[in-house]
Amino acid sequence: MKLIVGLGNPGRQYEKTRHNVGFMVIDKLSDELSIPLDRQKFNGIYGIGHVSGEKVILLKPLTYMNLSGECIRPLMDFYEINEEDLVVVYDDLDLPVGKIRLRTKGSAGGHNGIKSMIHHLGTQEFNRIKVGIDRPNNGMKITDYVLGQFTEEDQKGMTEAIDRSSQACQKWIAQSFLQVMNGFN
Repeated sequence: MKLIVGLGNPGRQYEKTRHNVGFMVIDKLSDELSIPLDRQKFNGIYGIGHVSGEKVILLKPLTYMNLSGECIRPLMDFYEINEEDLVVVYDDLDLPVGKIRLRTKGSAGGHNGIKSMIHHLGTQEFNRIKVGIDRPNNGMKITDYVLGQFTEEDQKGMTEAIDRSSQACQKWIAQSFLQVMNGFN
């Protein structure tokens, strides 16, 4: 069984913000894999389906970003999912808009959703897909920037990054994460 988690914040006011890139990837996967997000439990909304003979769970935590681990850990325990069968998709300020980077481990890098996951999982070793949103260059506060919407000029790059992230997740269902990482990095 594979678990693909997209990090973000619940609520209409956050839907198209930079911090919700993970949710955007889960929505794309839900459409492409025909896995409706029709279950609500563990403080999250999720769906279960089968892809290439593999059971797949798509999850959007509804806990707000900085408490994401409070949703993910109980779901993993309930379905007996190991860390190697988990991929987390989230925004990254240190990558240019539209770039993605896959990693098998690492620190939180200042990302509160990942800090929460590391705390609740008890490890930094889990698969990640980081989606670049860049840093503000006009003196804007980080909080205001990540909770802001993409500019028109950034939109094309973000659409491509969401597509590539979705493709990477789909390849991971049938391949090792290391193989997928080598193909996408």
